[in-house]
Amino acid sequence: MDTAALATPDVAKPNRIDRLSSGVVELKNQGSGRYLPYQPHPYIFEPPMKIPFSPPFITDQVFQHVQEVLESGWITTGPKSRALEQEFTAYTEGQASIAVNSWSSGAILALKWLGIQLGDEVIIPAYTYAATALSVLHAGATPVMCDSGDDFCLDPKKLSALITERTKAIIPVDFGGLPADYSAIRAEVEAAADEFEPTSRIQEKFGRIAILTDAAHSLGARWNGLSAAMGGDITIYSTHAVKNLTTAEGGMIVLNLPPWFEVELEEKWFTLHRLNGQTKDAFAKSKAGGWRYDIVTDGMKMNMPDICAAIGLGQIATYPSALRRRREIFERYESGLDHAFFRMPVSQLDTRQSSYHLFAVRLHPEWVAQRDEIIDFAAAQDVAVNVHFIPLPELTLFKELGYSSSSVPQAVSMSNSEISLPIYPQMTNEMADRVIEVMNQAARATKKVSRADRPARSRKTVPNSIQPSVQSRISK
Repeated sequence: MDTAALATPDVAKPNRIDRLSSGVVELKNQGSGRYLPYQPHPYIFEPPMKIPFSPPFITDQVFQHVQEVLESGWITTGPKSRALEQEFTAYTEGQASIAVNSWSSGAILALKWLGIQLGDEVIIPAYTYAATALSVLHAGATPVMCDSGDDFCLDPKKLSALITERTKAIIPVDFGGLPADYSAIRAEVEAAADEFEPTSRIQEKFGRIAILTDAAHSLGARWNGLSAAMGGDITIYSTHAVKNLTTAEGGMIVLNLPPWFEVELEEKWFTLHRLNGQTKDAFAKSKAGGWRYDIVTDGMKMNMPDICAAIGLGQIATYPSALRRRREIFERYESGLDHAFFRMPVSQLDTRQSSYHLFAVRLHPEWVAQRDEIIDFAAAQDVAVNVHFIPLPELTLFKELGYSSSSVPQAVSMSNSEISLPIYPQMTNEMADRVIEVMNQAARATKKVSRADRPARSRKTVPNSIQPSVQSRISK
């Protein structure tokens, strides 16, 4: 790093935030655009080069917004949270945004709004993180697991066999940042509209199965030339620590409702229900004379505090340029990895454009057996890689509920061959080249390792007696 380009704050005794942010090149808006140019924070990785999987992307803008909150005397939900909602609405081209404390909270809230209840079914991909299914279980409904297509996303061609009169919603997942095939999903939903049986006011207004998007990976992705948030009726983003844009913990609900909905009215429903059904938030109650409030419905505690929103505001200011840097790393991997071993992930497919959240390579079939050795080799070289995901039916909870891996063979096959490589804006070219070098070395070294004498990994079998009805539904 060129230390001559760094500016040191001219203070005698800097506070903690000043110390942490000293040496950061000040971000200045050099044009009339909404967003600022990307500048890396000077947390650098000295030799021997250790490459973490997904560290948070921290800029001077983040420190500035956080310091403003700490100095304001107000750290929970207030003006910063509202400002982040407005930024999300503008960036995603949505109708309105509601900040919550996690993706899971956003999904549970959306399912409650939809009127999901015991006996209802919600179709989800089997190839996703557990939170997608857990939100359905917490809403009282049954997750119906759909197998994946070759793009890692839910396969729309398999939906018609899973849709019944009990199906009230589909939750596609934008895997790795690539939007699901919303055009095909919408076509399947429309084809099933005549058989749709609504059981709530909101479902009656839809008149069809609702599409609630799991966009935990896909902020900035595009579909049909639009924000990918336009693919579903409600899109729920995650702003967890490892996501493209973080608030440490948090999520954002973005509305894209049909024109006959009153968006302002529905936004008020979400705002009320995310804070205990209380008619005033704590910020409003804190004002002189503002103590009186009422509880008018059975809401939940799901609000995002300003101290978290401040991190997101600092990041969204430079998000477009950070996204471009992710694409550069993505393309560097594509050109440098050995294609004889690794199958490259898809970043653009028909009208779908990724947000480059993951670089999820797959090993070619002849090298799948050495996947775990490659991961171990990389770890020994201080390169952290990951696996996204273990299919839901292979996790203990869902085995005990009666789900079977045999119903989702594509998801199982992809999981067994997948390796996620580190990708983030502050990654240097040297770091990316080191990952490439280590992964190519790992593939070449471990292909010589014989597995003939190794015992097969045992898998615990769990009786499927707890929920046989689920097993019969997902084995279609």
